[in-house]
Amino acid sequence: MAEYPSSFDKEDLLKCARGELFGPGNAQLPAPPMLMMDRITDISADGGAHGKGHVLAEFDITPDLWFFDCHFPGNPIMPGCLGLDGLWQLTGFNLGWRGWQGRGYALGVGEVKLTGMVRPDRKMLTYKIDFTKAVQTRRLTMGVADGIVEADGEVIYQVKDMKVALSES
Repeated sequence: MAEYPSSFDKEDLLKCARGELFGPGNAQLPAPPMLMMDRITDISADGGAHGKGHVLAEFDITPDLWFFDCHFPGNPIMPGCLGLDGLWQLTGFNLGWRGWQGRGYALGVGEVKLTGMVRPDRKMLTYKIDFTKAVQTRRLTMGVADGIVEADGEVIYQVKDMKVALSES
């Protein structure tokens, strides 16, 4: 396993978006404004509820975030799909953090529950991801995880069986 720290600040995440953290052709986060987190506070390959790895991350919410102006005018709400994308981004980041090779892409999610909203008065989202499976073989590199998103401590999104793979092609 590669030796990376267990936490990352915004500049580290921007390095990953530029392809500078895990190297060319490997796991890469999107650049702003699609980067859906500001920091990773903890990451592991053997922690979490199932002992298969976890990620904890945070995203600062401010009223001037790009999506509030367009979704919806006069009734600003962060699109739920962006929270799901943040979970996928972090799942792929964990695979790259393990030192596994290839570019990340989402394969799907088994179940999604949206039970709350992110409005401009919220202060912070917290992402919590627990891996249920992390597989690396000659033909397949994939992580399967469950995740939640909290807004100011309130669970607002829950996902089960989120899948992300790495591919060298």
